[in-house]
Amino acid sequence: MPELSQESEPRRAVVPLGAAEVTGPSMVPTLYHGDRLVVHWGARVRAGDVVVLRHPFQQDLLVVKRAAERREGGWWVLGDNAYAGGDSTDYGTVPEELVLGKVRFRYRPPRFASGQRSPFALLRWAVSAARPVLADRSVSRRLRAR
Repeated sequence: MPELSQESEPRRAVVPLGAAEVTGPSMVPTLYHGDRLVVHWGARVRAGDVVVLRHPFQQDLLVVKRAAERREGGWWVLGDNAYAGGDSTDYGTVPEELVLGKVRFRYRPPRFASGQRSPFALLRWAVSAARPVLADRSVSRRLRAR
């Protein structure tokens, strides 16, 4: 159940930003299959942030989840799509060292049919495709209320 393309591995750089591509449905409606992400590697994580982490049982696999709550031993992470699974309800708390970075921005690549690239279609795509990924502070409150 991969969540990010394997080319999204963090690299040492002057600017700690990198790109990633989402695969899978676990973060719908926030992120969709095919979305591109700008990831701030090594950023400070707070409850509600969308983060990139190594899967606890398959550490060559990178996944994207929402950091719901700080617990003893690391972060409790959840997917925004409750029906997709593949989060802390399956594998428990994720150790802090496996959380690699915070998602800052997402954009959807253009999906135009061939020959359909009118200026209006490009403008409509530009307005709707790029969005910052903001922390949802209500996630940790919902988790405690269950």
